[in-house]
Parts: sequence; structure tokens; C-alpha cells
Amino acid sequence: MRRVNLNDLRPGMIIAKDVIQDGKLIVSKGVILSGESIEKLKKYVILSVDVEDEPSKAFTESVQEDLSYAERVKNSPEYARFKDKFDDAVEEIQNSMNDVVQKNKPLDVDVMLKPVLETMESLESRISVFDMMQNMRDYDDATYVHCLNVALICNIFSRWLGYTNEETRIATACGLLHDIGKMAIGKDIIQKPAKLTNNEYEAIKQHTVAGYNLLKDYPIDLHIKNTALFHHERCDGSGYPYGIKGPYIDKYAKMVAIADVYDAMTASRVYREAMCPFKVISIFEEEGLQKYDVGYLMTFLDHIENTYLQNRVRLNNGKEGEIVFINKGHLDKPTVKCGMDFIDLSIQKELYIEAII
Repeated sequence: MRRVNLNDLRPGMIIAKDVIQDGKLIVSKGVILSGESIEKLKKYVILSVDVEDEPSKAFTESVQEDLSYAERVKNSPEYARFKDKFDDAVEEIQNSMNDVVQKNKPLDVDVMLKPVLETMESLESRISVFDMMQNMRDYDDATYVHCLNVALICNIFSRWLGYTNEETRIATACGLLHDIGKMAIGKDIIQKPAKLTNNEYEAIKQHTVAGYNLLKDYPIDLHIKNTALFHHERCDGSGYPYGIKGPYIDKYAKMVAIADVYDAMTASRVYREAMCPFKVISIFEEEGLQKYDVGYLMTFLDHIENTYLQNRVRLNNGKEGEIVFINKGHLDKPTVKCGMDFIDLSIQKELYIEAII
């Protein structure tokens, strides 16, 4: 028998002693843990339990065979570490941003970046940050959660672009602070569940200028200030606040624009469900080559596709399968193995990925 911390519990472990809290039996001795029973222990904030030295091998093997890729990610020790760091980072970023915006305290970029970089350092190469984030969509749409997500994406994105360590640091900071101006906009508008009025939409658009004004007097990298101002500008001149075109948009703002849209569309909002990443990729392919820097966008799409290899997905015809091959000419249409069949979505165009499961 051994004592195991909550975050280290895995399906197949056998409870060695009754788990009791305030006189109530939570999980009985002899129970073979499943994902559901582990979630129950988490619900009751049971910090550790006694388990048998040997897990139920047959059950564990059976469970692992039945689990989807997403479930295997969520059952991994790496996911538990990442989630702990992510939760801590959300709280620290919220406090730091509130100190700057509401209390006029000095802005220290290094201090604000520390929890972001610690979250990245909790990762190992086996599972990507996108796997983690895809399985951590139960947060609300608070600005600081979105900013953390965009900072993490930019940290990876900048490495895909071959940036130096210092450039990667700047890119991460740009992602973290790009939406700080939204904290100057009323929550009744930011979190409104219904369609915005024209006046409310115009107020939202002012967050870019508000963010720049919050940052402009601090001795921080100019790219960070420019990104707060320009991350909604588009290369074809269709963006805001000034409608400037590609050559005049800061290169970091171009990168953050892609990361910002990707995270916003794949996350749930009070007014809509999260979009499937492959739907977002499809939108980028259809509309993005005019709106975004082509070099940045294609680098992003080429790499983001590969992060979804081996993911289990559901097609619009109800079939489920695993992504086994990326079609470079149709990034939103990979090849999916459904049972013994290989379905090339780039050929069977009536089919598409409805959800990652």
C-alpha cells in the first residue's frame, strides 16, 4: 500500500482504504479507479489516497485502449503539471494586470512573463501546448486567460519562425499584453452574451488605443506597445483602428493577430460554442491570405496541423477516427483512419471534421 497525491492518480489504481470525508464515504476500498472516480475525488478536494502497490493491469490496459487521444492527454502526469502551472499563471496575471490598470503600479515585463515561462517549462516534448490547451477550455473568457493563451501560442509560434531567444521573449510579452486595453472596457460589454450594438462594438474596438495608452509611457520594448495598438490591423487594410496595410504593421502584431484569432475562435465564449480547430484552419485558408502576412500564416498553419496528428475526431457523417496524415494542399482536410478505412477528406469533399473528441 502507498499514499498517492491526487494529481498522480491514474485509471486502474486500486483504492486500499475507504476514502471518507466528514463522515461521508466518497470511494470504497477495492474500487478500481476510473476517470470518473478520479474526478469525484477532485470534486471533494481529496488531496491524497491510499492505493494498492500494484494497479489492475487488465483494467488499465483496457482503459488505455478505449481512451481517445484527448483522454490520454488529460490522464498524463504532464497534463496535471501543466494545469497546475496554468491555474497559478492565470491568477498571477490577473493580479499583475489589475495592479497596472486599476492601481497604476509599475509594469515589470519580466515579472509578468515569469508565470508564462514557468508554464511553458512544465511541458515535455511528448505533448504539445496545443494538446494541453485543447483540453483546457473550461475557463471563462476573461481577458487574462485569453492573454495567457495567446502568450503561450506566440512563444511556440516564434520558435517555428526561427526567432532568437530574445525575439521569442518579446513575442511572448506581446501576446501577453496585446489585450490589456480590454480591461479599460466595461465588463457589461466585454462579457455581453447577446449581439453587441453598433455603439458597443465601437467601444470594444477602442481597446487597441486604450492598450497603447496604458503602455506608452512605460520603458518597455516598442514592439509590445505597437502590438497592443495594431493587432487588429489586417494586411489588406480591413482592420482597425487605422485601417493601415501590411508594410506598416509591426511584425510582432502580425504574429499576434494570428494567435489571437486562433485562440479566440477555438475557445468558448458567452455568446457561442468553441469552433473546431479544423473549421478555424479552413477559415484561415479561405480568407487569411489577404488579411494576414502570408509567411507567418502558412508557417502557423503548417505547424498547427501537425500538432493534431493522432487526435481522434468525429466527422460530419457521425464516423469517428484518428488523424493519420496531413494533406499539405488542403490543411483542413487530413486523412482520417476510421476502423479499417482511410478517408481522405481532400477527396471526399462532402465530409469534414466536426469535432476533436
